Amino acid sequence: MSFKEFNFHPKITAGIEACGFTTPTPIQKEAIPPILEGRDILGLAQTGTGKTAAFVLPLLQRLLDGPRKRVRALIVAPTRELAEQIHDDISKMAKQTGLRSISIYGGVGKHPQVRAIRNGVEIIVACPGRLLDLLNDRAFSLNAVEALVLDEADHMFDKGFLPDIRRIIKQLPVKRQSLVFSATMPREIRHLAENILTNPATVQINHTQPVLSISHVLFQVAKAKKTSLLKSIIQEKEMSSTLIFTRTKHKAKSLALHLQKEGYSAASIQGNLSQQKRQQALNGFKDGTFKILVATDIAARGIDVQGISHVINYDVPDTAEAYTHRTGRTGRAACTGEALIFAGQEDNKMISVIERTLGKKMRRETAPGFDYDPREDLVEEKRERAPRQMPRRKKPPVTGRRKSHHSSGSGVFSLASAGRNSRSRSQSAQQ
Repeated sequence: MSFKEFNFHPKITAGIEACGFTTPTPIQKEAIPPILEGRDILGLAQTGTGKTAAFVLPLLQRLLDGPRKRVRALIVAPTRELAEQIHDDISKMAKQTGLRSISIYGGVGKHPQVRAIRNGVEIIVACPGRLLDLLNDRAFSLNAVEALVLDEADHMFDKGFLPDIRRIIKQLPVKRQSLVFSATMPREIRHLAENILTNPATVQINHTQPVLSISHVLFQVAKAKKTSLLKSIIQEKEMSSTLIFTRTKHKAKSLALHLQKEGYSAASIQGNLSQQKRQQALNGFKDGTFKILVATDIAARGIDVQGISHVINYDVPDTAEAYTHRTGRTGRAACTGEALIFAGQEDNKMISVIERTLGKKMRRETAPGFDYDPREDLVEEKRERAPRQMPRRKKPPVTGRRKSHHSSGSGVFSLASAGRNSRSRSQSAQQ
């Protein structure tokens, strides 16, 4: 099938060709026709399947007709990186159309965003918090919105954004086209979809299945040896671009700093960074300045980088879905990729769950000098659980000037306190 079969406007076709798109992906092939017909959509697809183009291209077709310089489409995304990525994709696909978009999110100044919207844009790509902030300031109106897109709705639920989403929807026209895309479908997201979608077409593209072009390798390793194993593997394998996942922001930051000190071109992307530093890290990873990017699951949403050769799960994720999201960053656009995971004995249960999702066993490998002994983790666990001994505070020495030659059963006391006690007894006697 070719994109020509969708009969897009020539200006949109020019954008498709400029992006290098030739054959529609499964989600694009299934979702574009009903969106062009004006139907609501519930789209279920894993990351890296091309769902951004699946909703952007038909939206552009719709927006070509009608008034300009008015906000007519709203796309809501859970993270700043994803909002920026969608905005960049729109800019490429809409280059010949004259349609404009803007991404708005927190961590940067409000005024340039408000000014750009008032100068005239047709598409807003927004994170919920900043969008509500500007709406509460009455900076602009959503009264003319014809289409709403909720991208990665499951992650918006994870971040606690659903109340914000409901408040945003109240400010939209009742008559509109609504599109909800999600990688998984927890009960709360299904309820939300039922409330905002009208007779939707459901498009489901193996949304829980990992990309087939990725090989999966498991290394059993003690916690204390993970970093050493990581450096050994990076040196051994030809890794042109490596994305490493950790569970916590602190670990992402400390691991990236350690790799930098060891001479690797590494950066981290995690929630504690300012937007400017997050963008610098992401841009550096995209242009090859950084060969290694260490990230948390939340911060990694929106990382759409072509040519990632390896994804390393430094920490085992909490769910099989998270593993699918992580590893979907490699093996994109029919390219091959390799996903590595470091696991100890305590991770066996989650590894089994992930392997059931994969439909096969991960390939087990060992690195020289890193034979796994579960007892090492037990020792480390005991060390971590051991109560920390607080150093005893030394009592300040009593100076010679404040010592008294008198003593009582309670020990040495000062002349000053003796004087106070004497006055107290005298006052009591007077009363």
